[in-house]
Amino acid sequence: MVYKALTIAGSDSGGGAGIQADLKTFHQLHVFGMSAITAVTAQNTLGVQGVYPLPIEAIEKQIDSIAIDLPPNAVKTGMLFSEEIIELVARKIKQYGWVRVVVDPVMIAKGGAPLLKQEAVKALQRHMLPLARVLTPNIPEAEVLTNMRIETFEQRKEAAKKLHDMGVQYVVMKGGHGEGEELVDLLYDGEQFYEWKSRRVHTKHTHGTGCTFAAAITAELAKGKTVYEAVNIAKQFIQAAIEQTLQIGGGHGPTNHWAFHE
Repeated sequence: MVYKALTIAGSDSGGGAGIQADLKTFHQLHVFGMSAITAVTAQNTLGVQGVYPLPIEAIEKQIDSIAIDLPPNAVKTGMLFSEEIIELVARKIKQYGWVRVVVDPVMIAKGGAPLLKQEAVKALQRHMLPLARVLTPNIPEAEVLTNMRIETFEQRKEAAKKLHDMGVQYVVMKGGHGEGEELVDLLYDGEQFYEWKSRRVHTKHTHGTGCTFAAAITAELAKGKTVYEAVNIAKQFIQAAIEQTLQIGGGHGPTNHWAFHE
């Protein structure tokens, strides 16, 4: 049995994030990866130099081509950029009945460049959150989606509950933007919370961590794992990818996609 996963996201010319990170992660976890590119970015470890969204028709054709011949076992969405693209992707996910959907609400690049238009936030809330089996926001993204400040651990839990109320089945609140030496990632399933603790790795080479983590969850869901099992493996995958850094590029370098061994 060959498991297949589809990423609907932006292309990162530097290879550390976006569909490039997703495909590398799928491959490493023995899942056949496919992509529908929403936008081409000109970027490297120093930042984003340009964002060029693809025409709606081009995105739709890519998704249709995959659905017809290579139906995925799980789908991940990353950078969707505009309201128009979000509405199209939501429509296609519904059309093809895809249910193992991981939504990574990509909004801001590591260097601070916006990757989601301001008016697209509402579209993401309205159209994508109800389709998400798993949503993987970091703390700043969760603040935007819930319209609340998140400073304490209790507020993280409150935000996770709010996101669940907005239609998300499982909320994975990433702890990388929290304070202190110990990071805590939270999983909320609508009834209880699960926690993963890990030590902070002091490195600037963290470009693409969010994409990579969400892609690892997607790969495991494609294999039929539960959300808890998928997050558990994704945590190990991303921890290894950050710890065993590649040290390339002059800025925020990529994580190491081949560090993890099952």
